[in-house]
Amino acid sequence: MIAFLRWMRGIALGTLNGVARLVLFFVLLAAVLFVVGLMEGDGLPSRMVLNLDLRTSPPDSSNTTSLVFERRTPPVMDTVLALDRAGRDSRVKGVFLQVGSAGLSVAQAEEIGAALIRFRATGRFAIAYAQGFESPGLGDYLTATSADQIWMEPRSPFSAAGSGAGGIFLRGLFDKIQAVPQIVKRADYKSAADMYMQKSRTEPDREQTTAFLQSAYNSAVTAVARQRHLDAKAVIASFEASPQFAEDAKARRLIDRLGYDDQAKDAARTRAGNAKLVPIGEYARATENEGAIGGGPHVALIEAAGDIVDGTAGHGAFGSSAEIASDDYAEAFRRATRDRSIKAILFRIDSPGGSVTASDQILEAVKEAKAAGKPVIVSMGPLAASGGYYVSCAADRIVAEPATLTGSIGVLTGKVAIGKSLAMVGVGADEIGIGKNALFDSGIQPFTPEQLANLNGQADAIYADFKQKVAAGRKLTVAQVETIAKGRVWTGADAQPRGLVDELGTFWTAVGEVKKSVGVSPDVRLVFKRYPEREGFFEAIVDLLSGTQAGVKAIEGMSAVMQVPAARAFLAAIQDTPQGGVELKATNLPAQ
Repeated sequence: MIAFLRWMRGIALGTLNGVARLVLFFVLLAAVLFVVGLMEGDGLPSRMVLNLDLRTSPPDSSNTTSLVFERRTPPVMDTVLALDRAGRDSRVKGVFLQVGSAGLSVAQAEEIGAALIRFRATGRFAIAYAQGFESPGLGDYLTATSADQIWMEPRSPFSAAGSGAGGIFLRGLFDKIQAVPQIVKRADYKSAADMYMQKSRTEPDREQTTAFLQSAYNSAVTAVARQRHLDAKAVIASFEASPQFAEDAKARRLIDRLGYDDQAKDAARTRAGNAKLVPIGEYARATENEGAIGGGPHVALIEAAGDIVDGTAGHGAFGSSAEIASDDYAEAFRRATRDRSIKAILFRIDSPGGSVTASDQILEAVKEAKAAGKPVIVSMGPLAASGGYYVSCAADRIVAEPATLTGSIGVLTGKVAIGKSLAMVGVGADEIGIGKNALFDSGIQPFTPEQLANLNGQADAIYADFKQKVAAGRKLTVAQVETIAKGRVWTGADAQPRGLVDELGTFWTAVGEVKKSVGVSPDVRLVFKRYPEREGFFEAIVDLLSGTQAGVKAIEGMSAVMQVPAARAFLAAIQDTPQGGVELKATNLPAQ
């Protein structure tokens, strides 16, 4: 027994010695990097041009709580905030924008373009370069028009032509394979289920799709005409000549210069006085803590992108979430509400919807924040439909981009039963249920008439509740909501006169509404605190080590290291992987 205890003591001491060595290593490394950091500052050059590469489509915002693996194209909101900081940074002289192959939406172009125009208003420049505008959509080109000069590679395609949408309908196939689609919707315009239930596009869906495509097209044409100093009719005529070559686009004054990428980059560097080209993601990481402490009002910035789901995202050190998990976001609102330093909440939403219960949980947290005296302002990204609108409707003010797809106040629920389809190909399927409706959600058996009636009753109840909550939040009657509901999707430009949103604009328009809500002048800078807080690789180590005193010391050592700009620059350097690869992202550790 004594020998066993000595053996256990030896193991324990060895483990603690190992942790102590780890702590000592990080402390020494922190000391060295601290000295280097004092000499290097944030590691950025004294004269630079930011390289904004939009040749792949970015998400609207990053609501991942694990950023070990991060996209090479920063989220739209990271770019918007980085350009704001760059507009106050004397080292940044301009932006070199690469665009043309991402198929950006008009709403994305409106947000990024507004940020670029705002950046240029500080006296800086932006040069856009395209090896061709490959998509017939208008978003890529509309983004480029926010630069003060557009270059294209010679003989490259200019395909920007208009707005379009297509659909595939599976009902004919289901009939042939004896699959049984049973999906109920409220109401006529709720078209997501039509691909399962219909053989072709319904007239209500054709009406709404034509309307929002026309609205987005009109918004894009108006913006291009304004930014290129052209007549709107001339812009339409130019688009209708596509597909065309870069030379044709130049003759029509849609672009300014022909040349290759190195020539355009040299033009940008020369214009900036031989500046260094710095990826905007690198700049965003190096400057992300700027203004974290300041004299302006502190505002919670809650960014939510993706489908709305119940529960928590449950990330790990190497995981990420492209969903809006209701537990996480309800808690984000509650933490912002409890924080006495937070004067208002700015809620950025980009979502097609999702779970009813998850949406309701987040909406209730929004109401609780308002009841506690915290104004809630919503900034809608490209999409705020169904559940995305549900979680927004109680806000004090809603700002949408002209091309934001919003509304879709309706309900969709049901299933496709494939039992007979499986039998056709020789697959047997057998289910046993104890209880009358134990197999209600079975994908093998269709609903019975009684179950289908139950499902319709649920849809009616949820739809009525949705309309009532929109009416209460938007200060409308239920009858008024009914006329604009029925599952119909509107652009922001069409939603605003119908009372679904308050104002058209971008993120910075919503920031202006926040300033009004807290009673400060437009020139006062707000201090943003992001919720939910972002986590990274080292936060996972925190979870592993935080149970012991030695672990706490190790965490403190790592935290000190990660605050040094030189260490952050090193980690940024090692994440230069080939396009499509993964990146290592280090973030600040919480105080221990």
